[in-house]
Amino acid sequence: MQAKQHSLIYLHIAVLLFGGTALFAKLIGLSAIDITVYRCAIAGMALFLFLKLQKTAIKLNNTKDYFIALILGIAVGLHWVTYFAGMQMAGVTIGILALFCFPVITVLVEPFFHNSKPKLKDIITAAVVVFGIYLIMPSTSLTNSTTQGIVFGIISALFYALRNIAHKRYFSQYSGPQTMLYQTLVAFIMLCAFIEVPIYEVANDDLLLIVIAGIVFTATPHSLFAASLKHLSAATAGLISCLQPLYGILFAIVILHEKPNIMTLIGGALIVSAAFYETWSITRRKRVRPAISEN
Repeated sequence: MQAKQHSLIYLHIAVLLFGGTALFAKLIGLSAIDITVYRCAIAGMALFLFLKLQKTAIKLNNTKDYFIALILGIAVGLHWVTYFAGMQMAGVTIGILALFCFPVITVLVEPFFHNSKPKLKDIITAAVVVFGIYLIMPSTSLTNSTTQGIVFGIISALFYALRNIAHKRYFSQYSGPQTMLYQTLVAFIMLCAFIEVPIYEVANDDLLLIVIAGIVFTATPHSLFAASLKHLSAATAGLISCLQPLYGILFAIVILHEKPNIMTLIGGALIVSAAFYETWSITRRKRVRPAISEN
């Protein structure tokens, strides 16, 4: 199996797990900052142990890379805080969909890092995603908590897109676990001073959920996602990640008993169609030019 196909598998597994991450904003009785800090701590310890067991290098190659890791960690920390805050304000379904402005941001911004222009097909696909998100949103009013949650989701999307682009361009030489170890460490250090509930006061049920969120839904999918960017563009990863709202909504239906309306189903279908198109496009190019990929 070729490297790009491996990356697609990693990406799809990561997106499935990402879809379940939103639930913890509602299941854990802590603030968005507290959830983020404790999630980073658990994920960081899991990643460190994994790297040690695999006897994989932890140190970075040069001083410049430590600076890049700092920038990426700040972006990840701000992305997670605004992400969970958006979920808590707007609910899982609306919050997770607000985040999905990031594929649009990505496809429009990434080409400028390469002194080029966005491709027409990516612009069209991004437009389909935007329309799908519009159909799913129940209200555009700026006076309620749902709308405020959407705003936080869009801010989260901005940090997420910039993190993915910067990672692809400046940090993709490192493994996924190594990459996320530094990013979770930076995010933890940046936010730990703002903790509202100290760890010894956190309820046992919340502690268990934090461990699950940190290991299963953070360390694993973010490592897989980061690894996939070695052979896929940030634009491709962003568009395929449009499956995440579908998974998130399904998890919310089963676990939180949310009931999406018909517009949610139509909008979700458009988003998933755009993601599958991008996957099909990559696979098709792979079949057409096998000799190039082998070398």
